[in-house]
Amino acid sequence: MTTAHPHSDELRAAARHLGRRRFMTATGAAAALAFAVNLPAAGTAAAGELEAVRITEDPFTLGVASGDPLPGSVLLWTRLAPRPYEPGGGLPASRVQVRWEIAHDARFTRVVRRGQATAHPEFDHTVHVDVTGLDPDRVYHYRFRAGRWTSPAGRTRTAPRPGARISELRLAAVSCQAYHDGYYTAYRHLADEDLDVVFHLGDYLYEYAVNAAGGARNHTDRRLPAHFDRETITLEDYRLRYALYRSDPDLAAAHAAHPFSVTWDDHETENNYAGDTPENDVPPEEFLLRRAAAYRAYWENQPLRGPQRPSGPDMRLYRRLRFGRLAQFDMLDTRQYRSDQAYGDGWQTPGPESEDPARTMTGETQERWLLDGWRASDALWNVLPQQVVFARRRNVPGPGSKLSMDAWDGYPASRERLLDGAEAAGIDNLVVLTGDVHAGYAFDLKKDFDDPSSRTVGAEFAATSVSSGKDGADKPANWDNLTRANPHLRFYNGRRGYLTMTLTTGRARADFRTVSAVTTPGAPVTTAASFVTEAGDPGIRPV
Repeated sequence: MTTAHPHSDELRAAARHLGRRRFMTATGAAAALAFAVNLPAAGTAAAGELEAVRITEDPFTLGVASGDPLPGSVLLWTRLAPRPYEPGGGLPASRVQVRWEIAHDARFTRVVRRGQATAHPEFDHTVHVDVTGLDPDRVYHYRFRAGRWTSPAGRTRTAPRPGARISELRLAAVSCQAYHDGYYTAYRHLADEDLDVVFHLGDYLYEYAVNAAGGARNHTDRRLPAHFDRETITLEDYRLRYALYRSDPDLAAAHAAHPFSVTWDDHETENNYAGDTPENDVPPEEFLLRRAAAYRAYWENQPLRGPQRPSGPDMRLYRRLRFGRLAQFDMLDTRQYRSDQAYGDGWQTPGPESEDPARTMTGETQERWLLDGWRASDALWNVLPQQVVFARRRNVPGPGSKLSMDAWDGYPASRERLLDGAEAAGIDNLVVLTGDVHAGYAFDLKKDFDDPSSRTVGAEFAATSVSSGKDGADKPANWDNLTRANPHLRFYNGRRGYLTMTLTTGRARADFRTVSAVTTPGAPVTTAASFVTEAGDPGIRPV
């Protein structure tokens, strides 16, 4: 962790102000957060009001977004930030009234709902509008207005009715978009896809410093302010970093084109943290204060509803979406509740510590929620959007192989409980969607990973990164070792891009869409490979 951070003293002072015992409660942490940033913990509207007509610069620089579509509603998002690279976004600490409207057509001649929302400075002038009373399974267009300014228009759609028998669903999965590693070319192509929903599987943000040239982007038309060139620690740091990321036009285009359903991994807070255990040797109360800041900024900057709003360092992000009787999506959070990584993290030889049955990736409450949801599911496809590789992944063939302690391999008892629970619930068509690894993977999920001939119980598809890892390669350096060590691994590619999937009543088809480069803009998109898994027969086969 960077030791010269100008706000580190604020965190330490806030942590000392409360002490560990009080901080370990949600109420204490929320109070500590308020103390650290001089902000009302509950986001109450204590500020005065700024008349929107007095805003002299375009406040919609960060675009619009929608998320978590339900049969009769969708969440709309924007943020007012005339100067997004400045603290506060260039607005005073005052409330601003924002008008919104949602229509059947892109020209807004048939507006079906309109209203007004308040952009509170306590939430960095972000706006979350849960629009209800909409028709199920329908495309809508939306926009915001503030004073004389009108936002870009967004396109979204609602989910089908719970019992609807729909024949097809088109989705995409994305993850890992380090700004400093390259351009968001993949998002520009994603915006042009015909999709019902996009699942973001984590690492939307990276906490690492971004230099004045934007790292590998090597900007020549701008110089980024010095406050980006440090690790994110405080609430202000995280807010500014979201502003930097969301100012990218390709990311804005993807959000405007499709509803997103998001979950985080580690970098939205800190690399490889586990529950309340930080990566570095800092007091737990100091880390939880940082986690509280990161979680608050995450909610502020994503199209998430009120139930996801954090309280101090706690935020319930796991949730369920249904698309008729065709598909159920159970979004997981594999960071906030997990046991600390075994053997100090990294790639290690498995042993008693990693194989301890008490170890958990999800926490007991989330695990029970998932298994109960599977038992109640009548969906044909049960899809698990989550963060880290679920299948076993040995690093080399033969004896002496190691496993990633940060992935489900470091929590095998937790993985086995889920697979046993899926079998007990009669889940015949289990599909796991994964991020994190900066590579495209396709795995057969085996009943016994030590026996390649054992029954296949599901399929896992890992979306590669949008930009993290820079340009990548079709065959990374460990391609031969990984493919030989894992006979259930059907595909491995290290280029950047995204995954699209089409679910029908007969099969699920996955297309790995990749770009040749991200360190220079404008690369074309190609389909590196396509696979299907048939309903009732979970093995993965190439198209």
